[in-house]
Amino acid sequence: MAKRKAKEESPKGMLECIIDAMEDKKAERIVIMDLSEIESRIADQFIVCSGSSGIQVEAIAENVERKLKETAGLRPFHREGYENAEWILLDYFDVIVHVFNETARDFYEIEKLWADAVINYHD
Repeated sequence: MAKRKAKEESPKGMLECIIDAMEDKKAERIVIMDLSEIESRIADQFIVCSGSSGIQVEAIAENVERKLKETAGLRPFHREGYENAEWILLDYFDVIVHVFNETARDFYEIEKLWADAVINYHD
């Protein structure tokens, strides 16, 4: 798996920055999924949250991108989903951010798809 991290930003610091950015835009149901012990993983961590509208989903994702760029100089390797803002994915190699609207999140049930991950619900 390819790895790229800012020297000054620890994985824990990166996760905290992402969660802060989500909370700034009133994201709901924030979940940290640790996939690091799964052999066939595509990343070490997923951070998942929900927004109540396409506008909020987009605002959350944009704020995550902005804060990671400002604090750690990180830009996503890949991003998709801004066109319809139902499910925006930001790929930072080891950490993948998923921002869903409620309907898409309930439909895809990402926590069930990766049920063997260690799941931490953020309050």
